[in-house]
Amino acid sequence: MTPGAPVLGRLFQTLSPWLANWPGPAAQVPDAGQLAAWVRDAGLRSGSGLPLELVPPAADGLAYEERIWRTGRVETRPDNWHDYFNGLVWLAFPQAKAALNARHRAQLQPGARGSARDAMTHLDECGILVLSSRPELLELLRGFQWRRLFWEARQEVLASMEFHVFGHATYEQLLAPFRGLTAKAVLRLVPPSWQRQSLAARRADLDAWLAAQVAAGHYQTPGELQPLPLLGIPGLVAENDDPAYYADAWQFRPGRRRAGNLLPGV
Repeated sequence: MTPGAPVLGRLFQTLSPWLANWPGPAAQVPDAGQLAAWVRDAGLRSGSGLPLELVPPAADGLAYEERIWRTGRVETRPDNWHDYFNGLVWLAFPQAKAALNARHRAQLQPGARGSARDAMTHLDECGILVLSSRPELLELLRGFQWRRLFWEARQEVLASMEFHVFGHATYEQLLAPFRGLTAKAVLRLVPPSWQRQSLAARRADLDAWLAAQVAAGHYQTPGELQPLPLLGIPGLVAENDDPAYYADAWQFRPGRRRAGNLLPGV
């Protein structure tokens, strides 16, 4: 299973403007210099409003998020998929990433460490945005009803749900997906007309929406984020075309219903 396969590649759709000519994971890491130029030309800003710049690691004594806040510099290792995808997510979701930088930085203050910082890290590293105009589908996901959602409601999921990966670590993991690969989801109810917009319009709307949620103080604990076993998404891998795939209780675990991770959509 590789992102070069059409079905798994669906989870890379959000980054498609920058991956249009990417030959796939067998190739070397795409040009970090080109990535830095894209970021510079896009005029992105840190959580403190400073111009964003991708730079090699430096021994300046600053913590990662503190450096972004104080200087606008995002430490980016060359030939490193994790950091490369982080830069692409900045391009795709500049407002949300800036809002996360501000929240991260606030949590670095003395006495402010705790679950909120963990929640921000989970969202930043392995977040995914799940959108649907069908509230019953989102409720099945919240309730860990994996077989009912991904098999019994399969056609409804394919027609009425979208999955937009936000976490750069998840993008890296999707280069070599494995049983049990799980992202942390934020669920959003949208009107039916939402999915008829262009990808660029949907991405911009998601960026502004998520930035507002982060700035408003949502996601105070990791438990507000919904675990989502990615390889269960219908049609994503050939194995889940068989209903027996969803009998794997290790991968599709039951869980406790979580409050607060389904927020108003508009």
